[in-house]
Amino acid sequence: MRQLKLYKRTTKFITKLPPKQQRQIAIAVQKLATEVTPHDAKKLQNSDWWRIDIGEYRAIYRWDDVAVHVVLVGKRNDSDVYRKLERM
Repeated sequence: MRQLKLYKRTTKFITKLPPKQQRQIAIAVQKLATEVTPHDAKKLQNSDWWRIDIGEYRAIYRWDDVAVHVVLVGKRNDSDVYRKLERM
């Protein structure tokens, strides 16, 4: 089982959401610690990053032997999450 590492902006975004969405995201992210490529995970083109859809949100992450790094969470229908990833 890998450790979960959430970036500061990820935690900040999640805490601003309603409790129901917070739980949805928390459950999905915790599952990444045991299964890093769930059935709905997709690798981003020309990148080491992966994404999963969580209800109306999308999480961007990658992993190594020790940890899963969740760098961003954002709206699914908004490409802003990809623009933020490019700026990092």
